[in-house]
Amino acid sequence: MNLTIIGCSGSFPGPQSPASCYLVSADDGERIWRILLDLGNGALGTAQRYMELEDIDAIFLSHLHPDHCMDLCGLHVAVRWNPGGWAKGRIPVWGPAATADRMATAYGLELDPGMTEEFDFHHWSEREPVKLGPFTITPYPVRHPVEEAYAIRVEATEPTPDGPVTRVLAYSGDTDSCPELVEAATGADMFLCEAAFHEGRDDAVDGVHLTGKRAGAAATEAQVRRLLLTHLPVWNDSVRTVNEARETYQGDLAVAVAGVSYIV
Repeated sequence: MNLTIIGCSGSFPGPQSPASCYLVSADDGERIWRILLDLGNGALGTAQRYMELEDIDAIFLSHLHPDHCMDLCGLHVAVRWNPGGWAKGRIPVWGPAATADRMATAYGLELDPGMTEEFDFHHWSEREPVKLGPFTITPYPVRHPVEEAYAIRVEATEPTPDGPVTRVLAYSGDTDSCPELVEAATGADMFLCEAAFHEGRDDAVDGVHLTGKRAGAAATEAQVRRLLLTHLPVWNDSVRTVNEARETYQGDLAVAVAGVSYIV
């Protein structure tokens, strides 16, 4: 399983990165499958550096803040108005129950049909796995000030000469500390975890984001193999974030960088 950072800027696009979007790919022995975790503002253009839009097998949304979902509107245009046609049919999209209506409203469409002719919308059910190609994707409810917010656990089983191997990527979405975040990340090979706040600066804000220290604590409790910090806003100091995380996590630690790929 491979992870490519399409966008990792927190809350809005920055000069070096779009907002949240992560390309995850895995081989089932017959072909490579590609899914997107979130599609935040600014991400659609950058995603085309790494794949054809027709190669998107599905999109999985952690929640409906614009920095995690709004470029679905641009993808709607690409599917609907491609002069050469769109041969792949509707793109599956999993997300909160309000996803289809929210996207239609954002683009000024009537709710019926909205974007349902371009996307096959599915509602998350807490802890109910979705199977797609080599992937099993499971949502866990987390603590963020929207009606539905999820951390996403992605398991991919791929063939090797010694038999099938399963790797686990956990993605926090946006969240403050909560037991469900640890549950989603337990035993993960890589934990892609937001760290939008700083210790001391943002202590008065509860239930919105993690600091590096709180992300590290969740990673330690979940016993993950690698921690990759993401969703840092442009005003954050990445060195400070890493130092905070190092107080509570002693494993392999880095900050996500747009354009970099990782083997999970």
